[in-house]
This record gives sequence, C-alpha cells and structure tokens, in this order.
Amino acid sequence: MAPKRRGKPPKHFADLTPEERVASVVEAGEPAFRAKQLATHYFTHYTSDATKMTDLPAKSREALATTMFPELMRPTRKLEADGGTTVKTLWHLFDEAKVESVLMRYPQRTTLCVSSQAGCGMACPFCATGQLGLTRNLSTAEILEQVRAAFRSLADGEIPGGVTRLNNLVFMGMGEPLANYKAVIETVRALVAPQPEGFGMSARNITVSTVGLVPAMQKLTKEGIPVTLALSLHAPDDDLRSELVPINTRWSVDETLDTARNYFEVTGRRVSIEYALIKDMNDHGWRADLLGEKLNARGRGWVHVNPIPLNPTPGSIWTASDREVEDEFVARLRGHGIPTTIRDTRGSDIDGACGQLAAEEDDE
Repeated sequence: MAPKRRGKPPKHFADLTPEERVASVVEAGEPAFRAKQLATHYFTHYTSDATKMTDLPAKSREALATTMFPELMRPTRKLEADGGTTVKTLWHLFDEAKVESVLMRYPQRTTLCVSSQAGCGMACPFCATGQLGLTRNLSTAEILEQVRAAFRSLADGEIPGGVTRLNNLVFMGMGEPLANYKAVIETVRALVAPQPEGFGMSARNITVSTVGLVPAMQKLTKEGIPVTLALSLHAPDDDLRSELVPINTRWSVDETLDTARNYFEVTGRRVSIEYALIKDMNDHGWRADLLGEKLNARGRGWVHVNPIPLNPTPGSIWTASDREVEDEFVARLRGHGIPTTIRDTRGSDIDGACGQLAAEEDDE
C-alpha cells in the first residue's frame, strides 16, 4: 500500500495575521468585526466549535467555522502519570502524520511541551524522535492547536487541582524548532500577542530549544522577542558531540556557545544548556570540568545548565547515568560556579521521551 502523500495542511484561522483574518472574513461575505469575534472564541475561550459561538448569527456560524477552523489534528491516545497531573497526547494530523505533546501541572505552574515537526531530521542517536527521521514540518496552526487544547483542558478543570491556565511553554517536543523557523516564530508571536489577538502569554515563559543551528540562532537573536533559548549541547568536546549531535560537524561546540553567549548579550535572557547524561558516554567528571571552563571563558551569569537523566528508549544501547555519577557531574559544574539544576523527568513511566508513542504505534 503506497504511503499517503504529504501535503500542506489546510489554511486555518491560527495561520493568519490579524489583518489576514479580517480579509478572510470579509471575503466570506461577513463584516470585518467578525474576525475579532472569532479570535475571541479561539484565543480567549479556546474553542473552534461553531455551536459555542452563540454571538454569531446562526446562519454564519457553521460556514465560518468550517472555513476558518478546518480540523488539523485529533487526539488518538492519552497517557497519564503523576496522579493525572502529567498528560501525554498522541495526535494524528490531517495526513496521518503523528506528533506528541505533554501537559504538566506543578503546584505553582503549568507547562506544555509542544512538537514543531513530525519526526526530526537531526538524527541524534540517543533520541527516540531522531530515530524516526523527519516526516514534515508542522504549520503554525498545527503547533497552536496543541496549545489551544492545553488551555481548554486546564480551563475545563480536566487536570487535578482545579481550573487554571497555561503558564509556560517549551518547544522541546518532537522536532528541531529552529529547522522549522518560520512556523515557530509565527507561533511565538501568536502566543505572546494580547488576547484576543493571541494567547497573551509572557515571552519570558516560553523556551525555544535547538541542537545548535547557528544561523537560525543568530536570526532568533535579532527578533526582539525575549524567549529563553535552550541549547541541547550534550557534550563539551567536538569529537563526542559530533557523534551525539551530528549537526556539530557543521557548527562546532565553540561556535555554538559563542552564538548562545551573543543571544544573552543582546536579549539579556540567560541561556539554558541542556545536557542528557548518558552512562559511560558523556558523564565523566573531566567533561563536567571542561564544560564549566568553556562556559566561564565566555563570562559569568549568562548561562544555566540542566543535566537531564536520559530516558532510554526500548532496545537502545543508551541508558541513564548512575545516580552517584550524576551527583558528581553536578557537583563539579557547581564547583565552577555554574548554576546547575537536574531537569525533572516527568512522565518517564508513560514513554515520556518524545517520539516513543509514535514509534510504538508504527511498530504495532
């Protein structure tokens, strides 16, 4: 059976700028102010359901909803952990491509991890998504639909703890965000735009991760949007990093760190260094020292390191470091004066590493 041909997803209201929304509504034969009504439903009430748009004329509702809000994705599987406060969703897109998102509720905040690509083309060997390969980029609306669904779930009180709203968003799901730059930056603009033109989130509560696509990092620096930049480094030396993160053969550790440091200088936003601790691979004490030295060589106070216990994928040779090794790695970094916090690995009991649900389904 021939694989389904990948095409562009249907144009959605969330793909449009405020000006384009007005133009589309007028083109549909409606008055311009309908655009703001639709934006209010989508970005403030978190719905695209025509039956809930009771402020619109009955004859317009269905036509506008069908035109402006085509179904882009549907949830096909949900797994819960941490007493229901961590929810991982597998989505099927319009062309049956698969992506995942994870909603996490903590005592003082909520965080959504979104996917920006179906699969990933970076081919990092320890990453479940990297082993899937790249299917395609997501559209702006496909990313924003993950966000709207999270807002809706929290507003409906579906997550234990009562009604709340989404506080934080991280582009750390499937895909390399900066390899889908246009859609990701358009998504960020919609996230931070005041309601009802967008979701009204704080740019400071949005994190964009990258394995180190230097030209795109430079471009992000010039955007003037103070999101947090998270650099997935995973090794301080070029020999090992080129093995773990193949893109390193194009942009070296030093070049990547220089670009990250420049991001801090221009934006004033402290950079996060993500470092997956892999047993007997990158968790040696001397590598912690080398990382501390390289970061300090570029100044103080500009960076924070997040060591992450690796969430191994089934059948993988890669596994998490022993706890005492992890503790030593952290202690050495702190000894260099580097702020270091072990990353919370929520959802490890529900195939928390992005790509595992999609990979499982492909194997079934």
